[in-house]
Amino acid sequence: MDDHLRAERVSPRGRDQGGRPRLLVVDDEADAREGLARIVAGWGYEVETAASAEAALELVDEYRPDVVITDLVLPEMDGLKLLERMREAARPPVVLLLTGHASVETAVEAMRRGAADFLTKPVEVAQLQVRLEKAIARAALGREVDLLLHQLRDSGRFGQLAGQSPAMQEVYRWIELAASSTAPVLILGESGTGKELVARTIHEHSSRAGGPFVTVNCAAIPETLIESEIFGHERGAFTGASERRLGCFELACGGSLFLDEIAEMDVLMQAKLLRVLQGASFRRLGGKSEIVADARIIAATNRDPAEALASGKLREDLLYRINVFTIQLPPLRERVDDIQHLVRLLIEEFNARENRSVKGPTPMEDAPVMSLREMERLLIVRALDAFDYDKPRAAATLGISLKTLYNKLAKYGIPLAKPER
Repeated sequence: MDDHLRAERVSPRGRDQGGRPRLLVVDDEADAREGLARIVAGWGYEVETAASAEAALELVDEYRPDVVITDLVLPEMDGLKLLERMREAARPPVVLLLTGHASVETAVEAMRRGAADFLTKPVEVAQLQVRLEKAIARAALGREVDLLLHQLRDSGRFGQLAGQSPAMQEVYRWIELAASSTAPVLILGESGTGKELVARTIHEHSSRAGGPFVTVNCAAIPETLIESEIFGHERGAFTGASERRLGCFELACGGSLFLDEIAEMDVLMQAKLLRVLQGASFRRLGGKSEIVADARIIAATNRDPAEALASGKLREDLLYRINVFTIQLPPLRERVDDIQHLVRLLIEEFNARENRSVKGPTPMEDAPVMSLREMERLLIVRALDAFDYDKPRAAATLGISLKTLYNKLAKYGIPLAKPER
């Protein structure tokens, strides 16, 4: 037995009920790799091995392991980079890291990025078996969740989003991919297409779902205040700073930070944001100590990125950083087929809440000159009526944010309160 493993006699335990779980062992040292593979194969698991990160990535796509056990230190690509690449797979595996005592801090950072657990070398076999069983259970749970998500998506719902059109199915597919990763996301779409709902759905289905979801509307905050809003400030940092204030990066620690309308942020502030994304740390205004930035960035803009770059509204280097996943949201006029589906969902929720049995809306055949603008206004009014002017519920069922609903109420002259009958 090699120096990385201490053998103990242990009894085999149960397997995943769906069949033999698949494991992938990654280590550039042949003795350690093969020795570990023999041990886990003896517990009844199906095992493949890889001597490099590149070989491991190929097997993740082809072999589709449930769990990957990988050394943190690998040639050409370290375990952290390998972890990020595996998280982008169509079916990301659960990852267990093996690390020397000197790199425990790095392993903890890897867990923040999505690794399930880590073990220090030399590995105690009994401890490995317990951790591995937990990882297998986590992988099985992940498959069940994926199945439920697919069922929801096929029914035309994904979180608070609704729509069965091919365009929305494509949006759901990208949301699933983004949710399985920790990389930055850029959401594009006109005002009212549901960018914040998409950001929230990504967060709620990601490994950071247990953390906070913090929203910053970059267009609504004055340039003189946005740096303090995002990074926070110390007492006395400027006139009026009577106490320490935490910024959005700290408030979103362990979760996701949604930067809405990022192209409206001042370009100097964009440069400061870029430095945080590159260095993963920041300082409060007036502060001296560096603070770790542990928040996933999800950004959105209603501008065309190419036009924003050409006009100087958006820095190219910042766009490069945040544009790992791009999700383009179609406006309702490009998915008119979804209107009937949205109306049906409204009626179903109304019937459930009011214990009614409404079959459907009045047919629109009587008004064939009706414009899309008129149809949208009618849909909003019916949603408000269905929920007795409960605007958050109406917005959620319509698949738009509450902010967008208020904008449309003003646009169409719809009263904020329920009219007297």
